[in-house]
Amino acid sequence: MTVEYIRYRIPGDTTAFEEAYGRAARFLALAPQCVDYELSRSADEPNVYILRITWTSADDHLKGFRGGDLFPGFLAEIRPYIEAIEEMRHYERTAVAGTGGSVPSMYEWAGGAEALERLTERFYQLVTADEVVGPLFAHMDPAHPRHVAMWLGEVFGGPPRYTGERGGYPAMLGHHLGKAITEPQRRRWVNLLADAADEVGLPDDPEFRAAFMGYLEWGTRLALANSQPGATPPRRAPVPHWGWGVAPPYQG
Repeated sequence: MTVEYIRYRIPGDTTAFEEAYGRAARFLALAPQCVDYELSRSADEPNVYILRITWTSADDHLKGFRGGDLFPGFLAEIRPYIEAIEEMRHYERTAVAGTGGSVPSMYEWAGGAEALERLTERFYQLVTADEVVGPLFAHMDPAHPRHVAMWLGEVFGGPPRYTGERGGYPAMLGHHLGKAITEPQRRRWVNLLADAADEVGLPDDPEFRAAFMGYLEWGTRLALANSQPGATPPRRAPVPHWGWGVAPPYQG
């Protein structure tokens, strides 16, 4: 992806400028080449603005969007402000990225290792008594619930204990290869973990549960695919890291 930054210095009243970009934004929202966009105003110099647009690629921006049907409408809205542009460049992202300490990880929001161990302990009690998914765990290691809590902790932003102590992604993959998990079993696994989350009192705010259930759906669908006869998933990969997605943690 390519990030475009455009810096404007708007003389006089900026109200009309913001209104123009509010109208122009509808063309960005419809553009398949546009990932996201944001117009920010300087707190130090209120007549200075930065427009950030993430494009799927520089070519998609310059040839796709600018050469497409949406660009004339976009340009018509912003044309009066072209002379106010001080900088317009494309940038490529680097590997340096992350969130700051003001946003708690899902691991912290859930209650840390203790909460996840309560969750998996209750979950596997439900699992072993279940006629649909129980047979998959007929010979389960007694330590398995604690190991799964370690996995979830690392996935949700906690310490990388599963990687350091249990072998990381390759070890987890090995638990699924050749198991031939069925869709009813996958779905029951998700439902029972959601039930266990309610029973042990994991946070039930919509933002946490949406992200939590999103990971369960994503992870179990991969596990199902990887478990089928003849499946050849990548044998080495990092443990996935799962965050809040589109909904930040509840601040009410």
